[in-house]
Amino acid sequence: MKGMSKIVKTVTNFVYGFIIIFGFYIIVHGHLTPGGGFQGGAVVGAAFALLLVSYGSLNSKKFLKKDILSLFESFGLIFFIVLGFSGLGVTFFYNFLANSGGWFGNAAVIGVNPGDMNTGGVIPLMNIAIGLEVLSAFGVIVLTMASAAEFTKKKENS
Repeated sequence: MKGMSKIVKTVTNFVYGFIIIFGFYIIVHGHLTPGGGFQGGAVVGAAFALLLVSYGSLNSKKFLKKDILSLFESFGLIFFIVLGFSGLGVTFFYNFLANSGGWFGNAAVIGVNPGDMNTGGVIPLMNIAIGLEVLSAFGVIVLTMASAAEFTKKKENS
């Protein structure tokens, strides 16, 4: 896949950063607004797909490395498992940071949440772990599909 026109590449250069920022916004604010780790990871994965389609698979492989994405995917999964087991003295997935007074440990108010980032306890950290795993997995899937398309095209031409 060789890529698209200069206009598509210019628009991709303009919107790519905004899509990434919006995806991370959805990941980090998942405990306050609709969204979370999976939804934000899917948005960032769509940005990877946009990069791949506009620049082509050969040029995109310079930016997106399958080994690094696999490493981040494993790290996100391990981080989520560690968070799940960290409150095991009480119960699985216990929110040990809630009401602890730390950075994510402020007490949540009764009623409507005023939108404070630090009232979620472990949930924002779990959203970050899930988001990291999902965006990396989507990146690996997109790169694998592009590699398969290249292989099929080479096979048809020979």
